[in-house]
Amino acid sequence: GLLYAGAPEGKELFTAKCQACHGANGEGKAAIGKMFNVTMPVLASKEVQAKSDAELKKVILSGKGKMKAVSGVTEKQADDIVAFVRTLK
Repeated sequence: GLLYAGAPEGKELFTAKCQACHGANGEGKAAIGKMFNVTMPVLASKEVQAKSDAELKKVILSGKGKMKAVSGVTEKQADDIVAFVRTLK
């Protein structure tokens, strides 16, 4: 269930801003990974879930590796997206 504050809002933002590459459930789209020549981590994986909220938020706001910063996302919205990502595990 969505036990995290901001998770419902985060889901909407995720659908709008993240799903194109990461998939609806954060499973990662193989074709996109291939195109950028990267292995996309599954967002529900232990590897991703082990990161702190601050680390995940930094990736959303600043980007990481070939992933660019997500445009037009406020600090609050990044918090909401992190809350949603926490519900994927």
